[in-house]
Amino acid sequence: MSIVIIGTGMAGYNLAREIRKSDTEVALVLVTADGGNAYPKPALSNALIQGKQPQQIISADAATMAERLNAVIHTRTRVQSIDTANRQVITDQGNISYDRLVLATGARPIRLPFKGDAADEVLSVNDLEEYSLFREKIEQARRVAIIGPGLIGCEFANDLIVSGRQVEVIGPDPYPISTLLPEAAGKALQDGLAAAGVRWHLGTVVEEINHNNEGYQLRLTDGNIVMADVILSAIGLKPDLDLAQSIALETNRGIVTDRTLQTSQPGIYALGDCVEVAGLNLPFVMPLMNAARALAKTLTGTATPLSYPAMPVGIKTPAHPIVVSPPARGTEGDWEIEQAESGVRALFRSSQGQLLGFTLTGNYVDEKAQWTKQVPPVLA
Repeated sequence: MSIVIIGTGMAGYNLAREIRKSDTEVALVLVTADGGNAYPKPALSNALIQGKQPQQIISADAATMAERLNAVIHTRTRVQSIDTANRQVITDQGNISYDRLVLATGARPIRLPFKGDAADEVLSVNDLEEYSLFREKIEQARRVAIIGPGLIGCEFANDLIVSGRQVEVIGPDPYPISTLLPEAAGKALQDGLAAAGVRWHLGTVVEEINHNNEGYQLRLTDGNIVMADVILSAIGLKPDLDLAQSIALETNRGIVTDRTLQTSQPGIYALGDCVEVAGLNLPFVMPLMNAARALAKTLTGTATPLSYPAMPVGIKTPAHPIVVSPPARGTEGDWEIEQAESGVRALFRSSQGQLLGFTLTGNYVDEKAQWTKQVPPVLA
């Protein structure tokens, strides 16, 4: 039997490691359009604080990973199509046969169509190669504009402000990370980053981006002007569904799978930021790790339905640390907020008093273990 994994990001490589724990001999092939370097993607948003250059984030190159995993890794290889009838992956370097196929294609940055003669010079960072370009651009930059006050935008804002640069964050949200945090926690983060020097432009969006003698000029819909040497778009990611849709797999927000992570096509599975299981698309590390363990068992002979425990997310903003375990989407209940100068404790309870989620900021993050024990699993 042969298992082929498309993608060598954290999903692809973690799955390969888990497979080798169960089966040291099964033929294992990984295919990637990039160089196949192994690195922790979350490190991209705080490498400056850690004093790391892009190459220092890499934990192993493709050749080393191939040796460690007893696998064949095809780098700089683009998948053109999948022949499901004959179970072959068609690439620009030749065809690869599979018995079991895993799509670990990840997610892509959402790009907005800005007006202006510099609209196409907005950077995004979703992989090491994009981060390397970003680091090159900011070496001589004094002012950075970040479009998007979400989780990644805030992490980059913290990283960049500590590096001594002027940082301006722009977005339509009423407060940072508004899709994940209750208002009190978001406002506390906003204040913490503002105290560190971050300038906020909320309740507005970028209308036009143009060159000028001092770099870039961003005109906002509220009439304000922001000047920058580098512009970073951090408005979010969307699952990469192109390959899945080309072979008519069922998709929604992500590639739809059952609890064993099998797609609507028998023998084809999905994992990581591209997957949607039980209505959940969770682009975080802990869901990925849990899914990789379960899928590896399934692929090596023991069908294992995926379950998710409570999985709090730590947001890397040292100016005001945050841990959040959000309630399930659409859950009815209310936030109980306790706020102090040192931070915010927000507990989301049902009308019966059951704890369904929490957000801790500042010094309250030390209570993470206590509250994690009390919230229900994400997917039982």
